[in-house]
Amino acid sequence: MTVTAEREAELIASIPKGLLINGEWRDASDGGTYDVFDPATGKVLATLASATSEDALAALDAADAAQKAWALSAPRERADILRRAFDAINERREDFALVMTLEMGKPYAEALGEVTYGNEFLRWFSEEAPRHYGRYATTPEGKNKILVQKKPVGPCLLITPWNFPLAMATRKVGPAVAAGCTMVLKPAKLTPLTSQLFAQVMQEAGLPAGVLNVVSSASASRVSGPIMKDHRLRKVSFTGSTPVGVQLMKDAADNVLRTSMELGGNAPFLVFEDADLDAAVEGAMAAKMRNMGEACTAANRFIVQDTVADAFAEKFAAAMRALKPGRGTDPSSTVGPLIDEKAREDVHSLVTVAVDAGATVTVGGDKVEGEGYFYQPTILSNVPNDAEILRQEIFGPVAPITTFHTEEQAIELANASEYGLASYLYTADYARMFRVSEQIEFGMVGFNAGVISNAAAPFGGVKQSGLGREGGAEGIDEYSTVQYIGIADPYAAR
Repeated sequence: MTVTAEREAELIASIPKGLLINGEWRDASDGGTYDVFDPATGKVLATLASATSEDALAALDAADAAQKAWALSAPRERADILRRAFDAINERREDFALVMTLEMGKPYAEALGEVTYGNEFLRWFSEEAPRHYGRYATTPEGKNKILVQKKPVGPCLLITPWNFPLAMATRKVGPAVAAGCTMVLKPAKLTPLTSQLFAQVMQEAGLPAGVLNVVSSASASRVSGPIMKDHRLRKVSFTGSTPVGVQLMKDAADNVLRTSMELGGNAPFLVFEDADLDAAVEGAMAAKMRNMGEACTAANRFIVQDTVADAFAEKFAAAMRALKPGRGTDPSSTVGPLIDEKAREDVHSLVTVAVDAGATVTVGGDKVEGEGYFYQPTILSNVPNDAEILRQEIFGPVAPITTFHTEEQAIELANASEYGLASYLYTADYARMFRVSEQIEFGMVGFNAGVISNAAAPFGGVKQSGLGREGGAEGIDEYSTVQYIGIADPYAAR
């Protein structure tokens, strides 16, 4: 695909730059704005309204006012809106992909993949909306009837990260709409344009005013702070770093809010000696290099059985050397930039410390010279098991390799982390797959698969990686409360 500067400018100009409050796009109350940058060039892409605390509460006012009617809307109505939005995004998939490439940096082909993945949450929850079942039963002693129904939890604050601008919005908005909740969406300040375009599509799909409000801001705390303190808010869903998630949970406790937290990750990628090494390398490339490694599910620690470690590293290195960093609109580019200079400095610092501790640079190991925030695809071998890079989430295109000798050691190394989101396991032994899966402390396991996220599956982790699940049949329950009605049975013997 070849994209002209005129095409880029035309698309960015067509996206609303204001705040969406009660169905209207408006300026910030104080007239404030902030800039959004292209990480491949460092140049300004667009200037957006920057929400104030007053704007945040106005958005919650709108959500609260719309909640009663929206909760009573027919499930089929909610389903039809989501399905129309799904169809509209499919029709505009190239627009969405290009916006993500420009504001986040990922290669255009990969951005198209996110459109497909992220949009599936709208289709999935359009199908879940009319199937949000309760139950009816007789009490064990036979005197009463039990009626259980599921109701929307109420107005929600949805806080999304910068790395998957469409998928993180659809993964939260889809189930909230399906359950009958109204929302205030706070997109990441680094990549808000995709959310602005998505909100515009939801409006065009027929979502009533006030159901979805979008308040982008240069200051996250100016938006989340006053909303979290307001008793009308009933739920917060956050995807981002563990420290921020922990603080939000503390704030949520004051109003006893429902919380969904998808936080940090430190995914182990286990390769056993009986694994198909070519398949393992293919999976490693997908698990590590998707989104330039800027994903909470990214493989962070490659833990390889010592008998095949050299062979795996050689094949892995060949695949990494074949990658080409470049702006995502360049058809030959296979690796985009990191999101900003701080992110690149953080990655390079981890690499430098690991090398000082004894790791060997097999591929890459340094910044890419020139404009933008590019970093070389990197493999580090002989990484000590106590190296800092194995304890921290890398969030970049760096793959550290360490080794194990026995299955027990592999499990111990995998669990040597405060995080527990995604994990990956390559072996030909199905019995080992079950043994290891039962013992490793992770919410998700990829068995001979490097990409496992799917709208139909429950996404989430344990330990410091968060609470709750997004996607799957479980996803809509995160936005629901359970109400029990005990009904006297007039025909029961008393």
